Amino acid sequence: MHNAAFAAAGIDAEYVLAEIDERDVPGAVAKARGAGYLGLGVTAPYKPLVAGLVDEVEGHARVIGAVNNVVRTDDGRLVGINSDSPGFRAGAELALGRPIEGLSVVVAGAGGAAQAVVHALLTGGAARVTVGSRTRAAGEALLARFAGLGSGERLATDLDDPGFSRAVRDADLAVNATTVGMIDPGMTIDVGALPAGATVFDLVYVPAETPLVAAARARGLRAANGSEMLIAQAAIAFERWTGVGGMAGVMREAVGPLLADPGMRA
Repeated sequence: MHNAAFAAAGIDAEYVLAEIDERDVPGAVAKARGAGYLGLGVTAPYKPLVAGLVDEVEGHARVIGAVNNVVRTDDGRLVGINSDSPGFRAGAELALGRPIEGLSVVVAGAGGAAQAVVHALLTGGAARVTVGSRTRAAGEALLARFAGLGSGERLATDLDDPGFSRAVRDADLAVNATTVGMIDPGMTIDVGALPAGATVFDLVYVPAETPLVAAARARGLRAANGSEMLIAQAAIAFERWTGVGGMAGVMREAVGPLLADPGMRA
């Protein structure tokens, strides 16, 4: 995605992948202060760690507690940003065909991905956000982090709690923010309990059609995987690194053969 965007923008740069151990993360971040760098992309599980290694963490990333991209300034300072939150919002609203403002939303998961999702929902004006996770305490801790955001109702439950089931029955949007469907088998949300007008959004994008997305489409619901979130967050980071916007289409075309969701209805 990124290299296709560099080529389209006529920028002499390359996005290079590096798989490193945790002990090597501080050195890799320090190296990015060099004049040859525009910044860094950061994947799990190092997003919270990198937030403590940069010179500045922007507001949204600071609240979320995780950095998924780093921008190098002209004077060699490193600024941590989080494009996962706006990336999720862009992908979810594309799937919905409308803004998330005023919606009732259920989120399965309380990990790092769920933090970006819930941040986007609360700042985007969702009317009700219910977080279901393996333990209620994990969801409560997530919501406590965002206590000052938004004015909508919020609730944390276990995934198998009746409260989560009730929230699913009233949901406008149901989000899977776990690895279920990719690493773990099964589904986190009872698609059969969702209202007829609900939309399902699965952050998993490999496989392109998870069991959750397939079940939602079989019911005639709008549904999407996480590929558009991936593209949106990458385009946001690319613009911060280079000042060049509008690269989502180029990135989508580049990644399409691997990750596109051909069944998405926007």
